[in-house]
Amino acid sequence: MRTIVVGLGLQGRKRQACAGPAVVATVDPAQSDADYKSVSDVPLGAYDAALVCTPDEAKVELLTYLLEHGKHVLVEKPLLTVTEAAVVELADLARARGVACYTAYNHRFEPHFVRMKRLIESGELGRLYHCRMFYGNGTARDVRNSPWRDQGAGVLADLGSHLLDTVLFWFGGDDRRFRVVSRHRFENAAFDHVVVAAEGAPVLELEMTLLSWRNHFTCDVLAEHGSAHIQSLCKWGPSTFIRRRRILPSGRPDEEAVTLTQPDPTWALEHQYFLGLCATAGSNLGNDQWINRHLHALAALAHA
Repeated sequence: MRTIVVGLGLQGRKRQACAGPAVVATVDPAQSDADYKSVSDVPLGAYDAALVCTPDEAKVELLTYLLEHGKHVLVEKPLLTVTEAAVVELADLARARGVACYTAYNHRFEPHFVRMKRLIESGELGRLYHCRMFYGNGTARDVRNSPWRDQGAGVLADLGSHLLDTVLFWFGGDDRRFRVVSRHRFENAAFDHVVVAAEGAPVLELEMTLLSWRNHFTCDVLAEHGSAHIQSLCKWGPSTFIRRRRILPSGRPDEEAVTLTQPDPTWALEHQYFLGLCATAGSNLGNDQWINRHLHALAALAHA
């Protein structure tokens, strides 16, 4: 699969490494080692797929160009559009051209995220009561110093999109309504710490921050027959999954723990998944409709 990488920032370099020798050209107007300054300069007959790793405002125009010319596309999250209809238009275009269009959410390939999904789907936890997720990194200063990242909804779009996608992955996309519990601009022009919540089964509480000086992720799912917990991601490892089985009427639960100390496997796994989608002209843009709807609503609430 002859591939180009559009955008040679941190994410673009990672995608380039995953694609390896399949990369036939790179595109970036600001990087001196890029082969081209504009994607329109790349000969259309030279490639079959594109990995788009650009700032958000450039994505829709780039995807439209690539899909119109029959190119498979992986685009870094979030795929934020002005309207939900714009996502539908991209999905229709990909379908009409018979190509894949995939928005990358690599945490779906995190081993313990997969383990959590399987446990939830097994029904062994019984009724799901509450899920709390915390996602934090210490990039507030990096974001503030960026000419394009410290704007809009800030961490809500950046890390919040991952958390919303994880909700979709584990629990599905129902019609729950999110509310903003708190939002702050402690150091940045855009929001750098946000907490949102939603009623439902389970009740959701999602916290995201750029002010966690040690990068960290935690998740706690409380349920009828016990609970399940994730502590950290592989990239910040060790990463631990804990399963607790409730003791009735009360008491210390039986507990099983699995700890992984390994390099981050998600980028390579996601790239292989994308190649599989190219073979079937698959798309996950339906997820982006749901994520866009909630991110736009939350951003409006946060700025109110």
